Amino acid sequence: MKDWIIALLAGGVTGVLSAWGVGGGSLLILFMTGVQGMDQPLSQGINLLYFLPTSLTALVSHLKNRLIDIKLALCAVAAGAVTTALSSLLATGLDTQVVRKIFGAFVVIIGITELFRKCPETRRPDEGTQDTTRE
Repeated sequence: MKDWIIALLAGGVTGVLSAWGVGGGSLLILFMTGVQGMDQPLSQGINLLYFLPTSLTALVSHLKNRLIDIKLALCAVAAGAVTTALSSLLATGLDTQVVRKIFGAFVVIIGITELFRKCPETRRPDEGTQDTTRE
């Protein structure tokens, strides 16, 4: 099968998962490294580019449906920006196999956690808390 057809299918499936908040980008990395045999750093770079338009598209929908606590999100974004900058510096100095193993361990831990986690009741930010989407 042509590479572009596989890329379209992988992008479509992970796009659906991204819209659901599942983390389609992480799954895209797994697909590119595990199925396509791509190097980890290259797949991470493609994933970063993939993430920009897909996350913005999902963000619009989540904001429209009031599914984001803005204050909490800003705290997470600030912490994430700092740790991303530091971690990317660290990752570029590590061997590719080490990065793959760390990423694989992370995926396994998240998977096991999700298998045994009880689902909390869904609550929108405007149910019982201050509506922070209109500030």
